[in-house]
Amino acid sequence: MAMFLKRSFSYRNFIILRNFANSNSKFSFIVNDLSNSSTSETPAVFALPPSDFVRESRRGFAKGRKSNESSTSMAEALPDIRPTIKANASSQMEAAIAALSGELSKLRTGRASSGMLDHIIVETSGVKMPLNQIAVVSVLDPKTLSINPYDPNTLKNLESAIVSSPLGLAPRVDGERLIAVIPPLTKEHIQAICKLVTKCCEDSRQSIRRARQKAMDTVKKMSSSYPKDDMKRLEKEVDELTKKFIKSAEDLCKAKEKEITGG
Repeated sequence: MAMFLKRSFSYRNFIILRNFANSNSKFSFIVNDLSNSSTSETPAVFALPPSDFVRESRRGFAKGRKSNESSTSMAEALPDIRPTIKANASSQMEAAIAALSGELSKLRTGRASSGMLDHIIVETSGVKMPLNQIAVVSVLDPKTLSINPYDPNTLKNLESAIVSSPLGLAPRVDGERLIAVIPPLTKEHIQAICKLVTKCCEDSRQSIRRARQKAMDTVKKMSSSYPKDDMKRLEKEVDELTKKFIKSAEDLCKAKEKEITGG
């Protein structure tokens, strides 16, 4: 009987059994005499453990199983969010660079550029469309642009839209196309455009930093659920991404200033 009990009860159940035995003298007597009964000729009478012991044993087993299941499910429910956070931040920063590039292309310089008319809106047949969707703009020389409409009937509309733009151009009709000569920039005009470039660069920096802050806020919210080292590594990666895009914005603006000043 003693060997049977040793094999049947786990160590945990035996501890609970001993605790109940200490509080119950009759049951304690039975437990203590189990080892002696194995050597006696008369078989020992084994009393079933109290119902409280069985209840506590089952409860302890259930708690242990539940804690193991909860820890396992928690480990499975924590996906790697670092690529997603970095991808979202990168996408927002790229959008800031694209917006900056679009704004810089609107600024007139002393040199002809095929994209300098893209932002001009032309109204034809009651519909407003960007100039680059109804005409092809090409560079004839560093000071001259050629505007060739897909539909020659829109030539007058194109001319009116270009004249009304803040670029200060005066195109002339040349058959079925327009020729626009880029006038030289005055010193005052150059200074004013350089100030606009500086403002565009700062706006782009702010947009990139806002994207960084959004990523950091997300990291902060998730820090309690993920390892601290992983979150610190992610913060460092986002900072490196921010520096990279800010440098790209500054390089674009420096190139534009050089183009404007002719340096």
